Parts: sequence; structure tokens; C-alpha cells
Amino acid sequence: MERREAAAALAYTGRLAPRTIRTDPGEARDQLAQWHELLHDVPFTTDHGWDVREAIRAHILDSPYPILPVDVARKWRAYRRDRLDRHTDPTPAADPDDPGAWRAELVSSRHAVAAGAAAPSTHRQLTSGGPHPDVEARLRAIGSYIPPTVRAELARYRPAHAAREAVVAQGGPDALSVPCGWCHARTGEPCRQRRVGPDSTRRGNAVRTIPHPSRADLAAARLGQQQTA
Repeated sequence: MERREAAAALAYTGRLAPRTIRTDPGEARDQLAQWHELLHDVPFTTDHGWDVREAIRAHILDSPYPILPVDVARKWRAYRRDRLDRHTDPTPAADPDDPGAWRAELVSSRHAVAAGAAAPSTHRQLTSGGPHPDVEARLRAIGSYIPPTVRAELARYRPAHAAREAVVAQGGPDALSVPCGWCHARTGEPCRQRRVGPDSTRRGNAVRTIPHPSRADLAAARLGQQQTA
């Protein structure tokens, strides 16, 4: 912050809290020199959310104590820390075989983020939005995230899932879309082969490849209701 900007910040403070401003010419010069000394590395505004006037206004509203330049400097340091905490270094465009250029680009991007000249690069850039256009085109071509050849190879390792896909592909109901009233399997879970001994205790809990008939009937009824609705 240049001296004239420090003077502008001090004048803004005087409009909001007149009692903090010195009226004696000598004291006013000393006060301006103090503000400039403590805020010389604090920008007046940045392109990404920092404005020294907002910091001054927030302090006057929130604190019963007169504002000091150190209060503004601390808010600026908290702003810098927050931005750097949310920043994840993007891969530099420099040649990775040139460590000096690689490191210089990383340092330059961090300084730009800390100074408010650039927005933080966060992990949300990797997860937000829909799939990449290349992925969408491939899905339209194969119809699934798993290619048919791979799905066929996996069928022998997950017979219950393969049987479910075969029924749905033929236009039948997805039995796992409803809970099972016989074995009490929840929606999305396969049915269990439960056996009860003479003493009324459970003696088996094996996964069934084929859902219970009552569950398939319930899923068929639900599918019929949806088609007629």
C-alpha cells in the first residue's frame, strides 16, 4: 500500500470512527506514518475479494476497540493463509527435467494466489461438472462405462449381478429395486438363503444368485405401475 493509499484508508476510517483520527498536524503525520509503515505490504484492493475498506468496516462493526493498523495487517495475513490453504499447485507448464524452471513456476503461482492476483486452484476443478466430452462420446459408443467384452468376462465372477443384468436387458423387472419380504434383504442387496433349524435359530446366510420369487413378483408389480402411470 502506497502512502496515498494509506492516507485514503485512514480517511475512510475517520469517516466511520471519527474519534480515531488525530486532529493535531504533527500527530496526524505520525499516525499516517504508522499506518504506512505497518501496511506497506498490504494491498488496498485485489481482484479476488480483498478490500481494505471492508476489513476496516468489519472491525469497526465487530470490535468495541478502536481500530489500529495492526488489526488490518492481521486480517490481510488471515486472508492470505485462507487462500493458500485452499490452493493446490497445478502442474507447471515448464519442462519437468528443468527443476529450476519447474520450481520458479510453482513459487510464482503461489505468490500470485497469496497476493490476490490469481484465484486458488482447488481439487473441485477435478470433480465438478459432468464427464469430459471424450468420455461422453465413448459412453454413447459403447453404452456403458464397462465395455461389453469386459462385462462378459466379469459375469462368471459375479453371477448374481450378471443374472440381474440379463433380466433387465430383456425388459423384465429389476428384483433388487425393491426390498425382499422373505429374507428381509434391503433394496440393492441380493437375497439370502436363510435356513432355520429345529430350535428356530438361523443356520445359513448364503447369497442367492436368483432373487426370491415373491421379491420378483413385487418388482414386476412396481414396474407395471410405473409403465401405466
